[in-house]
Amino acid sequence: MPNYVELEKNIKSIIDYLQGLCNTNGLSNTAAEEIIVTSVFLYKFLNDKFIANLKRFSSEMDISIEDVKKNKNNYLDAFYDTFSRDVAFAYEDTIEYLVSYLGDEDFYIKFEDALIRISSYPRNEDFSIETAEGEKKPLFTRIISEYIPQPKRNAFAKNIFSYITVDRFDFGETVDGNYDFFSTIFEYLIQNYNVASGTYAEYFTPQALSSAIAKILVHMSPVEDEIYEVYDPSAGSGSLVLHLANELGDGKFGNKARVFTQDISQKSSRFLRINMLLNGLKESLQNIIEGDTLTNPSHFKTAGDQSSGLKKFDFITSNPPFNTDFSSTRNEIENNWKNTTRFFAGIPNIPPKNKKSMSIYLCFIQHVLYSLKDDGKAAIVVPTGFLNAQYKGKGEKGKISLEGKIRQQIIEKKWLRGVVSMPSNIFANTNTNVSVLFIDKTNTNGELLLIDASKLGEKIKVGKNKKTVLRQDELDKIVKTFIEHIVEEDFSVSVSYDQIKGKSYSFSPGQYFDVNIKNQELTQEEFSAKIQEFSKNVGDLFEKGSSLEREIKNILKDIKYEG
Repeated sequence: MPNYVELEKNIKSIIDYLQGLCNTNGLSNTAAEEIIVTSVFLYKFLNDKFIANLKRFSSEMDISIEDVKKNKNNYLDAFYDTFSRDVAFAYEDTIEYLVSYLGDEDFYIKFEDALIRISSYPRNEDFSIETAEGEKKPLFTRIISEYIPQPKRNAFAKNIFSYITVDRFDFGETVDGNYDFFSTIFEYLIQNYNVASGTYAEYFTPQALSSAIAKILVHMSPVEDEIYEVYDPSAGSGSLVLHLANELGDGKFGNKARVFTQDISQKSSRFLRINMLLNGLKESLQNIIEGDTLTNPSHFKTAGDQSSGLKKFDFITSNPPFNTDFSSTRNEIENNWKNTTRFFAGIPNIPPKNKKSMSIYLCFIQHVLYSLKDDGKAAIVVPTGFLNAQYKGKGEKGKISLEGKIRQQIIEKKWLRGVVSMPSNIFANTNTNVSVLFIDKTNTNGELLLIDASKLGEKIKVGKNKKTVLRQDELDKIVKTFIEHIVEEDFSVSVSYDQIKGKSYSFSPGQYFDVNIKNQELTQEEFSAKIQEFSKNVGDLFEKGSSLEREIKNILKDIKYEG
């Protein structure tokens, strides 16, 4: 059993060292730093896993590991077939091989050549990221030539190897398949790079919250031992959808989840690929699409055939951007889908002043509902204001908002399973209060649970921002309450579809809590004492008020005109 505490410490030290190296070369807080750090980290992980697999293979086949490295009797073909889910290496791509060339003046070129070879092997084609336009983006690029000035390149490459060659842990074999461990490592790897940028703001869903959402989604009803197609149309770095895949677990066909994603951000798509590689989800890598989900959704019923219609999924998770300027594509979205029910409630109009206030998340909610199978289930993170926003503008009764139209559709179709309202500042990079909608298209009986978890959590400071962290027992309480449909005063309430209709389709838990007025039994003596105390307090307040009044009048008398 590996010492995970020590292992985590040592792996994080590599990340810290690489960031420090970039800092001393003037790359701190740049896109170049993110690409170099994540690329070297991924190379180190894949290298160690390859070496660990070589050792395992040679032991099982009872042959010399040196013979496998030299590909004697074409051993590598059998090796690759045995470990077909892993990235293919040749021995000359490894750290162990390259260190013998550290003294060369062009060492950085040899290192980069290895990265390019790894990316180019036909066996590694499935590890590319595909854009919505069909372009393939390889695992690695020339990370030193592209970002480091010529005089410093060799020294930079040697400094990288001086640390990743330190024999302090086995990255591949000891933690194979430990999802919880790697989710922690991954969060540490990208914490400095996952900030709002690009066309859409990248919201990173905290791991603990992602885990709780996944548990609720999977355990709302029994799952079978079969393959489920799971999807995230705004995947970011994959926290939500990969927790869902992990929660579904393994069955007779391997992991029960086949993951499909799309995200407009290049950076997020790279992060997601690393996340999937760390967790052994190679069979789903070809389903990562980089592109605009709203204008160009890229998963179809028949792969690659747009005419077959958009693919439907068993489970969907989404933590979409809430508000952003998508005015340049707004009319395109509306025109391309006006004859379908994909955007049944409509597309937000372009405001005359603040275009950044456009509620893009409303488009994502509709896309999720459209993309869900008739027996599918979904979890969608929304701003809490969505739960009861009803009318456009001020006092325009009769002009129902897009939010209201979407909620009405969810209730009329009997798709809601419940809502969890989260504490404020649950995300460090946004102050928006959030809630989670749980959609279940089979919930026609209408047992709905609304949870107000807004008072839970511990306030901490992350950089300059305040953040609320839910304790493990609080997360467990939310999960248990939802799954077991537990009603608890001022925390959770069971409602029906008809009750929600009666409240103008409001999903806000607080509107359904009973107002309890507690009567306190008092003796005549206790009653008299309280009345006397109240009278005294009121008298004191009146006296203070009179004193303040006299003081103000005196001040006003002393004020004289000065011409």
